[in-house]
Amino acid sequence: MKKLIIFASLGLSAFAFSQEVKNSPDNGKQKTALIVPAEQAKLEAQKKAAEEKAKLPKPYDPKADAQADINKLIAQAKKEGKNVMIQAGGNWCIWCLRFNNYVQTTPELKELVDKNYVYYHLNFSPDNKNEKVFAQYGNPGEKFGYPVFIVLDKDGKMIKVQQSDVLEEGKGYSKEKVKEFFTTWAPKKG
Repeated sequence: MKKLIIFASLGLSAFAFSQEVKNSPDNGKQKTALIVPAEQAKLEAQKKAAEEKAKLPKPYDPKADAQADINKLIAQAKKEGKNVMIQAGGNWCIWCLRFNNYVQTTPELKELVDKNYVYYHLNFSPDNKNEKVFAQYGNPGEKFGYPVFIVLDKDGKMIKVQQSDVLEEGKGYSKEKVKEFFTTWAPKKG
């Protein structure tokens, strides 16, 4: 008998709930109305990011011989008294592309970089993961994500690995934080 009463109560509750939803002013569409705008917003955000990514320069070359390139840059850095700044990431990474574009289009930062560093974009992508190159620097992308920065002195010795999230501000980068990073790891002139 108890089972019958419980079953009847559940049935009446379900019926009452369905009646309440049907008689509500939105005719039961409230749930759908909440889902569709959220999905629509997500799709619009993805579209906007794809459009932004399409417009930004693509500095990473999956076909490059990264080790040979870095070796040449170390020789150049030694000759010019600069450090080597390796920005690891890929053309698939919106934050990598944003950082590159930000530095290139912010005169104060570009001047700071050009004066103190030889710069390299170390590719990490399905086409070329540059596993041997990354391994010699402790695979920082696995720890910190991308972009990640590897600073070498003029002799090629790693002196700093910097994750990028601490340089971010909103949907971009903080000029002051980026400037401080570039200044801190510039070669000591003496």
